[in-house]
Amino acid sequence: MFISLTLLGTGSAQAQSLAMQCQSVSQDQVVALFERWNDTLKTGDAKQVAALYATDALLLPTVSKTPRLTFDEKVDYFQHFLKDRPVGSLDTSHVQIDCNSAHHAGLYTFRFAASGKEVKARYSFAYRWDGTQWLITSHHSSLLPAT
Repeated sequence: MFISLTLLGTGSAQAQSLAMQCQSVSQDQVVALFERWNDTLKTGDAKQVAALYATDALLLPTVSKTPRLTFDEKVDYFQHFLKDRPVGSLDTSHVQIDCNSAHHAGLYTFRFAASGKEVKARYSFAYRWDGTQWLITSHHSSLLPAT
């Protein structure tokens, strides 16, 4: 897909054209971005997980009330989260795709190998193409209410 935008310069009658190439992505590829994240959780390396997020990404995690904005804050969260060796599986999935962005939301279940616990939660991932790779720009996860 190719989009051409026309911008008007301030105080100028001349228009400038800006061309933007849209990175194509399928619904299956967006779902595979979750699998990439899930596989990275399995490494146990919090820095590798945090590296999947854009520098300006917001993480609203499942088991913390603190929003995580910086790389170091995400690493801190994942260091604690990964101790219980989580593995996620998608229960429902809804994907929306736009030019150089995608949104993936639904329900997932985490199974924690260290404790044997199972946690059901809602999720929402927003992704942006940075010119070389898809990065998470927003990730919200919250426990699924009992009713």
